[in-house]
Parts: sequence; C-alpha cells; structure tokens
Amino acid sequence: MLKVIGMLCVGILLLAVVASGVAVVWARHQDRIAFVELTRLQSQRDALNVEFGRLELEQATWASPSRIEAIARGQLGMVSPPAQSVEMLRE
Repeated sequence: MLKVIGMLCVGILLLAVVASGVAVVWARHQDRIAFVELTRLQSQRDALNVEFGRLELEQATWASPSRIEAIARGQLGMVSPPAQSVEMLRE
C-alpha cells in the first residue's frame, strides 16, 4: 500500500515537473514574441519621428512670412497700405 502511494506521489511530482518545464518554454516563447513586436514598434516610432521632423520643416518653409508676402504681392496683387491710412490703437 505504501509502495503504491509512493509511486503515485512520484508520478504526480514528475507530472508537475514536466508541466513546469512546458510553462517555462511557453513563457520564453511569449517573451521572444513580445520582444520582436517591441523592436518592430520602436523602428516604426523612429521612422515616424523622422517623418514628423521632415513635415515640420516643410510646414515652416511653406508658412514663412517672406513666402506668404511674396504670394500676396505676386498672385493676389496686395500692397502695403500707405502710412497715412494706418491707425495705431492703444489700450
């Protein structure tokens, strides 16, 4: 009877060790998958940061006051008002 109980305990412990080993392998696999995804997302973030910087520079170029003034004068025919028609407002 004790021999059967001992064998049963050894079997249960063996099953627990195997289950623990499988859990460790599965956890490491999930860790590797997460690391690959993290690396991919960091690369994507870096590419988007470069694109954002390029777009900021492009926006600054298109919105420069000298460019807007040149378009206002050339395409729209706008001119600065004469000095006598300018009124200064003070609070």
